[in-house]
Amino acid sequence: MRQEQLLWRPHRRFKPGTTDSRHDLKLYPNLLESIEVKKLNQAWVSDITYVPCGKDSTCYLAVVLDATSRNCLGWSLQPYLDTRLTKEALQSALAKRRSPQVHHSDRGMQYASEEYTRLLKAHNVQISMSRPGNPYDNAKAESFFKTLKTEEVDLQDYASVDQARRSIRDYITRYNQRRLHSSLGYLSPEAFEAAYYKNRISTLGSRKCVST
Repeated sequence: MRQEQLLWRPHRRFKPGTTDSRHDLKLYPNLLESIEVKKLNQAWVSDITYVPCGKDSTCYLAVVLDATSRNCLGWSLQPYLDTRLTKEALQSALAKRRSPQVHHSDRGMQYASEEYTRLLKAHNVQISMSRPGNPYDNAKAESFFKTLKTEEVDLQDYASVDQARRSIRDYITRYNQRRLHSSLGYLSPEAFEAAYYKNRISTLGSRKCVST
């Protein structure tokens, strides 16, 4: 059962906060309310969670997901909770893929900071933020963290940040390549993306044949 990650451990009661929206930085409206996200790279969603990393120690995980495929494009696990963390995750995603149309997050200062929003604007990305105190506005990122905690973090006792980083890196690789999602037709994020692009190329080819 341990090998197949079927063991269950109760969730830890200590839950340090990761979002502080009590700041004077500029906030942005929720753009995802007014658009239908169906295309890859149309929107990225980002969020932060805590991960226990050794006795009485906590580190923080920031992720960037494609809102359509749930593919975890970028992430960063660090002992600090500031703009450096979210920026590292975003830069990791930007290194893998062209910038999206929209970037969505909560209203935390790590995402509202001038340094972070400047990076988004430099890549011509529209900035979107959740409404105050509404986790449903960022449900896909919240769902990813719930899966991560259930299938990885809550089954481990990381002795250090480095051990947590290695283990979570392996999990994210498996998640992207093998984790099936009912909302994706029971495909993994990478399999869904491959099918998406294959179908897109096939559709474009059919259009060319018709036009000729």
